[in-house]
Amino acid sequence: MAKNMQPVAKRCKALNISPAAMGYAKKTTNRNPKANIRRKQSEYAMQLSEKQKVKFVYGIMEKQFRMYYDRAAKAQGKTGENLLILVERRLDNVVYRLGFAMTRREARQLVNHGHFTVNGKRVNIPSYLVSVGDVIEVAEKSRSSVKFKRLTGEDAVMVTLPQWLEREKNTLRGVVTKMPERGDIDLPIEEHLIVELYSK
Repeated sequence: MAKNMQPVAKRCKALNISPAAMGYAKKTTNRNPKANIRRKQSEYAMQLSEKQKVKFVYGIMEKQFRMYYDRAAKAQGKTGENLLILVERRLDNVVYRLGFAMTRREARQLVNHGHFTVNGKRVNIPSYLVSVGDVIEVAEKSRSSVKFKRLTGEDAVMVTLPQWLEREKNTLRGVVTKMPERGDIDLPIEEHLIVELYSK
């Protein structure tokens, strides 16, 4: 399986996104302090940058991203919004959004190792797309691990859930109550630039 191993802080700086969008609160880099003093970007460079942002944040490689784009283009509605909604529905992203992992990278690893079930069946595919009514839970065998015990204790970290997800306090169970909408995706992305890039 292809894996994105780029340094997070360095890549965030290059793409002009906050490391907080990746789940990293304290990541910074001092490399190339004059990096922001750049010449005006070309139209193509801006379009490519927006695509790279989405791929990097969600940890998707080019071939799979193209498949998402083709699927979004065939669906009703705006292609750019459809694309973002598709990647937002990925199981690794849902695990991260529910607060079961600190970052999407960690969520992807936990899903790969089979720590989660969807509607009672174990799923170890990070790109699995959730649907309305799906119940995502930490697998029974994994609940005794220190990692997941921390999520239900007194000092459990409070997570702000998007409106399309529900999770009862101090439980290891989340529910998809509705499909995500563009307004639920709080990343600074101009998706119409991605559509323009692929439309050439």
